[in-house]
Amino acid sequence: MKKFLKIFLLAVLVGLFGYTLYFLYRKSKPNPVTYQTKSPFVSNIVKKTVATGSVIPRREIEIKPKVSGIVSEIYIKEGDMIRKGDRIGKVNIIPDMANLNSAESRVRRAGISFEDARINCDRQSKLYEQKVIAIADFEKASVAFQTAKEELEAAEDNLQIIREGAARKSGQTTNTIIESTITGMVLDVPVKEGNSVTESNTFNSGTTIAIVADMGEMIFEGKVDESEVGKIKEGMNLILTIGALETETFNAELEHIAPKGVLENGAVQFKIQAKVALKPGSFIRAGYSANADIVLDKRDSVLVVEESLLKFSRDSAFVEILTAPDKFEKRYVKTGLSDGINIEVLSGVAREDKIKWTQ
Repeated sequence: MKKFLKIFLLAVLVGLFGYTLYFLYRKSKPNPVTYQTKSPFVSNIVKKTVATGSVIPRREIEIKPKVSGIVSEIYIKEGDMIRKGDRIGKVNIIPDMANLNSAESRVRRAGISFEDARINCDRQSKLYEQKVIAIADFEKASVAFQTAKEELEAAEDNLQIIREGAARKSGQTTNTIIESTITGMVLDVPVKEGNSVTESNTFNSGTTIAIVADMGEMIFEGKVDESEVGKIKEGMNLILTIGALETETFNAELEHIAPKGVLENGAVQFKIQAKVALKPGSFIRAGYSANADIVLDKRDSVLVVEESLLKFSRDSAFVEILTAPDKFEKRYVKTGLSDGINIEVLSGVAREDKIKWTQ
């Protein structure tokens, strides 16, 4: 029995030793390398650059009051469509006390002068009728009377302007009514009833009562990096993608490229403008952020390969073509336009070729 156990244990040890040798031998053998392949295909190649910016109305006007005062009424709200001449609001004038006192004093002085000139003119008229004075003296008194009358009217008009904003004899009832200067949509009303406003003049831009824009003509305004600005020109087509309207794209035509760049974040940027072709029934709000794809070059229905399949030797590009199982042949190719992912192949490969691809 002991002899049998010894023989059995010896056989087990020999078997384990043999299996270990076999396992190590299998482990030491290199695994066969297999490569995946990809074929050329026909596609369109579009080389483009991207400009970021926003869509804004071409005509956007700030409506300002003609006089300073307090806003007493607002007739419109954001989103309203208005026409040129429509009322926007009304301003109550708060006259300067010094100017008001001066104007009232001028009216009183002009009234005194007018009454004196009237009495003198009446007196000279009676004397002239009695042949006591010459006609020259009568005409002199008449001219003085007319001058005093005009001065009184001017003083009264000036007082009315200070109090009400306009003189009635000018054909305007008041300058306190604010009217729209264009037809369009009200984008913003930055003031409320009770706010103080100042008129627009040489020394002051004035308070904005409302912002009105023509929403029927929109433009894209963006910026292009200096490395790309030399490749674009007026008249190029743009494909506009608006962030708020992800499912739609709009065509645009490049109209303007700024002649001077602006340094932003260490790079020089050039401002561009493009006219947006609006689609029937679509509404684009002012200020939507957008990206514009500017098509620099394009090839339709050409043979292309993935750019990752190319390998380079000095100034030449080549691919490895499958000629037999696990056998590849180095073949130089001539390339054309690239969009960064796919590249046009002008010669060197055929559509049915299998190109080695390593991940």
